[in-house]
Amino acid sequence: MERSRVILIDDEIEIRKAWSETLRLEGFDVLTLSDATHVAEHVDRDWRGVVVTDLMMPGMDGFAALAALHAVDPEIPVLIVTGHGDIPLAISAVRKGAYDFIEKPANPQVLLNAAASALEKRALTLENRRLTCGSSQTVDLERRLIGRDPAMHRLRDQIRTLASADVNVVIYGETGAGKEVVARALHDCGRRGNKPFVALNCGAIPEALISSELFGHEPGAFTGAQKRRIGKIEEANGGTLFLDEIESMPPHLQVQLLRVLQEREIERLGSSTPIPLDLRVLAAAKVDLEAASQAGSFRTDLYYRLAVASVAIPPLRARRGDVALIFTHYVGKMFERHGLAPRPVPEERLAALAERDWRGNVRELVNAAERFALGLDIPGMPIGEREEHELGLSARMSSYERRMLSEALRRNAGNVTETARQLKVPRKKLYLRMQRYGLVRDDFLDAELNAD
Repeated sequence: MERSRVILIDDEIEIRKAWSETLRLEGFDVLTLSDATHVAEHVDRDWRGVVVTDLMMPGMDGFAALAALHAVDPEIPVLIVTGHGDIPLAISAVRKGAYDFIEKPANPQVLLNAAASALEKRALTLENRRLTCGSSQTVDLERRLIGRDPAMHRLRDQIRTLASADVNVVIYGETGAGKEVVARALHDCGRRGNKPFVALNCGAIPEALISSELFGHEPGAFTGAQKRRIGKIEEANGGTLFLDEIESMPPHLQVQLLRVLQEREIERLGSSTPIPLDLRVLAAAKVDLEAASQAGSFRTDLYYRLAVASVAIPPLRARRGDVALIFTHYVGKMFERHGLAPRPVPEERLAALAERDWRGNVRELVNAAERFALGLDIPGMPIGEREEHELGLSARMSSYERRMLSEALRRNAGNVTETARQLKVPRKKLYLRMQRYGLVRDDFLDAELNAD
């Protein structure tokens, strides 16, 4: 990613030339753009720069550029450039989050002072994030864990506290609630933030393979072990090991994991050489591990090793007031991902969404946001006539193409080769289309089995 310190956007070439020369003579790195369509591709949350953009431009104007940039990071400083007659609009932009505005024709020194001031603020913002998180990996919990409900405020506060404590934590939450998001935030905000974060879903790996996945093996350790394999525990050394669905771990592996946590060393399968370990373990569960330990389905001693602290993610149905906020946030991201023109979400639809139970929690809501952006029905909530009418040609074509690909993949149980043959497109092009629409082959593997 290009790391320009100043991005200058103006549809007038003479202004771009003059202002970029002024900035470069003062030592700034400058990237010039004739329009704002792709500006968000040049920034990320760690970008140390400022954006200077004209307000009134054909196509994507300054307001849209501001929104696109703040979807990446709401604290990226954006300087709005405006003519004298558009000052009220510029003030409106500042109220929406722009850093400041500059009036045309701009005195070069005014431009330089404003850019320097904005860059200084950006540097302070990034440093404050680093210090707050205690890690060089910046994080914004409000963007990762969206919600204004008091329960979400408490959750974010817990994460900030526990991240710096560097203790083992059990994360409780229903399917789709965001347990891995919480685990990554705990990692990024802690002292291990620049070290490995290794995740393993204990419920998704066959029991015969999970031992090798966790501990690794040497050549010849068992039939088929032809070369050395580094296990997840060793891979996470120095950093964080995240064990999702820990309640699914077989009893004999619970014993081995307990030994690793007690002795702080590991031996690969087929080896007697101990490897010292320094790692933090975060475990996620959908059931109460303390109750499971009392019932005998989970080792009590392992439970106490893991649950030095615990956090619980509230289900989405317990914070219905956050549904509209999360939905609109991800709808905006999906418009951007699929290159579609944004359109508002009707208020009546937002109200209806808040009434649903969302058993799949945030993951289910994100899927619904993508379907809305593509103009597809949300299960149980078909698109109304007014919404259908408001879909532009591009959105309708994308909606049709995604539906056609999904149906073909479902018919062929995820067989990409056969799907490409039936649709008469090269496999590579089909893969690119699947990537564009967020279609994953694994989601269709059992389609034939579930057809009825």
